[in-house]
Amino acid sequence: MNRAMKKIVIVAVILAASSGYKYYQENFQGNSQSHSTHTTSYTSKSSSHNNTSSTPTLSSKSPSVDHKQSTLDKIRKAADSQKSGWWLVTEGKVIKILKDDTKGHQHQKFLLKLSSDITLLVAHNIDLAPRVPLHKGDSVKIRGRYEWNNRGGVLHWTHHDPKGRQKDGWIYHRSKYYK
Repeated sequence: MNRAMKKIVIVAVILAASSGYKYYQENFQGNSQSHSTHTTSYTSKSSSHNNTSSTPTLSSKSPSVDHKQSTLDKIRKAADSQKSGWWLVTEGKVIKILKDDTKGHQHQKFLLKLSSDITLLVAHNIDLAPRVPLHKGDSVKIRGRYEWNNRGGVLHWTHHDPKGRQKDGWIYHRSKYYK
């Protein structure tokens, strides 16, 4: 085997080993979250991507959620009118952890139940904000931008605005802000 061919083989072996190690870490270490068998068309599996460029902000003061009923009514009306693009502050219970969206900007995804008839998909940008250490059953308060869809809606912009053009979104979980 010539010298160039040996280099190619060595690089291939190193890449295969690192890919195998990453697979091992993602699937067999520290990923013991339980997953619901709740029927939905979203795929369930969490990723180990973790943004370390920013850290959660500790706060002893929990954010207030004003006018929860009017927010719920506005979401219900959005289903009829298909209106989108408005900001809300709300709270809910995590009912399912979903697989991260890794196309383009990476997003941590989960389903948040706001009331008996309203469940939202939350898409939290983990390229701009730290991952929230969520588990099924956790309660969170959240500020983000609501976008209508035929499954109930998506809440995104739950992070700081890197260009500073609008007020930051956030997720508040266990006395910490993730933005």
